[in-house]
Amino acid sequence: MAHTLRYFRWAFGFTVLGLVLATWIGWTYTGTLAGTLGFFLIALVLAVLEISLSFDNAIVNANKLQRMRPEWQRRFLTWGILIAVFGMRIVFPLLIVVVAANIGPLEALRLAATDPEEYGRIIDGAHHSIAAFGGTFLMMVGLTYFIDEGKEVDWIRALERRLRQWASIRGLEIALVLAVLLGFAWVLPEHHQADFLFAGAAGLLTFLAVEVVSHVLDRREAARDMARAGGFGAFLYLEVLDASFSFDGVIGAFALTRNLFLIAIGLGIGAFYVRSMTIMLVERQTLAHFRYLEHGAFYSILVLSVIMFAQSVWHIPELVTGLLGAGFIGLALWSSVRFNRRNAAG
Repeated sequence: MAHTLRYFRWAFGFTVLGLVLATWIGWTYTGTLAGTLGFFLIALVLAVLEISLSFDNAIVNANKLQRMRPEWQRRFLTWGILIAVFGMRIVFPLLIVVVAANIGPLEALRLAATDPEEYGRIIDGAHHSIAAFGGTFLMMVGLTYFIDEGKEVDWIRALERRLRQWASIRGLEIALVLAVLLGFAWVLPEHHQADFLFAGAAGLLTFLAVEVVSHVLDRREAARDMARAGGFGAFLYLEVLDASFSFDGVIGAFALTRNLFLIAIGLGIGAFYVRSMTIMLVERQTLAHFRYLEHGAFYSILVLSVIMFAQSVWHIPELVTGLLGAGFIGLALWSSVRFNRRNAAG
């Protein structure tokens, strides 16, 4: 137990610091004991929300991270946490308001501090674009994993074997994602369609751009033994993927509170636990011991991408998203344990 808890010492420390800050902000904004307690509880709920939505993120991160050199592992787990907490939980929501309301960054920050309701209203107005961008990027991540001729292990064999056979069809995953994007755009009101399609195209181009950069850097590494370049390619991929996973958590947080600083604290606490789980999965080589755990994570990514698209049309509670993702990972873990037992018995 003590060996496991050591992975979470930074997360525990940030939890204490974050809850103290949430309490102070609650007292500053409300001046009442009940209001302060409300801020404290919302920070806790946001942390749990982030952890439940991002466990699949930890598995995917660990899969990529275990192939990176140690120095780039450390950089992802140090610089990466700064980008995850400061970049996605503070800068990203501010940029949405800057673009949507056509105001400056300082004015957006002032709006977040003094008029959270108006700030949240502007964020809600950009919901369709965020759903299209995040859904497109995550669906490309999931489909690229399954539509791969080099993939050797199947969990749901009938489906995954067929997808692997179709990998020779060039651009199949892009065609599937575009079909889904167009399908959801078709049922949206006409005044949302252009922004939705533009954001989806931007998500697709972002995925392809990251793939190209990673491929170029990896080829340079292989040709010249430039481990640092290859490490940067993987680092870039993980950061963009991590950002895409954060979209639903950031948007879902506005259902609980409009306070940007409280959202940053609550989701930041969750982000520290996700990083800690990633380290534990890498150092304990958990993915090697549980054969289908990675499959469950990528099925969860596909489900999350569909939910993000669907949220452009219907409201889907974050509880449903978290339970579906956890369900696939739980089933994959159970299947892995059964596989290990059969092998041991054999």
